[in-house]
Amino acid sequence: MDPISDAFYAKDFKIAFLEKKGAAFQDWFAKLAGHAFGSDFEAVRPYGKQGDWKCDGRLRSSGTIFQCYAPESMSDQNTIAKIDADLAGAVRKWPGFIKSWVFVHNDPRGVPPAVTRHLDKKRAQHPDLEIAIWSEADLVRLFEMISPDAKRLMFGVAPTQGTVHSISLSDLEPVISALKSREPDPSDDVPPPPSAQKLEKNSLSDEASALLRFGRLKVRLVETYFSKNVCVDLGEKIAEAFRNRYAELQALGLSGDQIFSYIQKFAGVAGEPKRQAAAMAVVAYFFDQCDIFEDPDEEAVGT
Repeated sequence: MDPISDAFYAKDFKIAFLEKKGAAFQDWFAKLAGHAFGSDFEAVRPYGKQGDWKCDGRLRSSGTIFQCYAPESMSDQNTIAKIDADLAGAVRKWPGFIKSWVFVHNDPRGVPPAVTRHLDKKRAQHPDLEIAIWSEADLVRLFEMISPDAKRLMFGVAPTQGTVHSISLSDLEPVISALKSREPDPSDDVPPPPSAQKLEKNSLSDEASALLRFGRLKVRLVETYFSKNVCVDLGEKIAEAFRNRYAELQALGLSGDQIFSYIQKFAGVAGEPKRQAAAMAVVAYFFDQCDIFEDPDEEAVGT
């Protein structure tokens, strides 16, 4: 697969992981696991008064029952109650099959320590049952198992390396505002890669770096728009919106990559490929302008 497409799909995965709640997260996990495991995975849906027998899906080869949990906010008391009810129900409903029980959640902070201790108690109560908890890192492994076609089915068509070269000012219009249609100057030189020190300072992944390099191929087009636009303070207004959104995300204690995914969504990195590529150019511009993410320490830059 094109590495840029793969990086965009990784962004789609992270946003879906963070934002899916309740039944939507359960359905999303079932699709992901189905693509990753093939026919070995069987999704189980609620059916009338029967419910789902405390099973959101199962792996036949390993006797694994999956139970998903994605509340709006996670608390130790509610999570423990959920584990008790679902584990007891799964053991009762799937005798002779269940050998492993996996609790799947999407809280980026992990589970509270009281929940971890409670799971240890459950393991002691069920010594013949493997009990595990899955979150982002485990689902990333599933995501990496699925084919390019499966990623397109889940997330739509992503930009390729070639998409960015076809972007003009008119493609930035939905991302910024009321652009004058203008083709980019072919004589524009390509900006250097994003600062390695800034990427390291913010713990951004290789995928984030690839997307920023991709966006920077058209960062001069974004500069042209702001320099030609009759609203001279438009760039600063957008910069302020980016700064405010970044501050909100940073206050949540999210990782650098998680913040980066939300910033991409904020910038409108969605829809058809040219729209995604244009929005990524805007993100790269404000990354370079130091309006989002932390700057590297001066000492690190100088070394």
